[in-house]
Amino acid sequence: MFAHTCTTCHRRELIFPSQVTGIETTEHGIVVSFTCWCDAPQTMLTGVHATRPAAVPAAAA
Repeated sequence: MFAHTCTTCHRRELIFPSQVTGIETTEHGIVVSFTCWCDAPQTMLTGVHATRPAAVPAAAA
């Protein structure tokens, strides 16, 4: 189980193993494919060697 923010519905939801549709090891890391609760197909790059984007500072309120 892991948390993910959907690129379609923009909600942060817990993703359960039953939602995972594929796992592939690449030279950039592990690509996990899954279906969001809104039924949108999603992917996430993870693993020790995953290329992570730089942190984005929070907007001032």
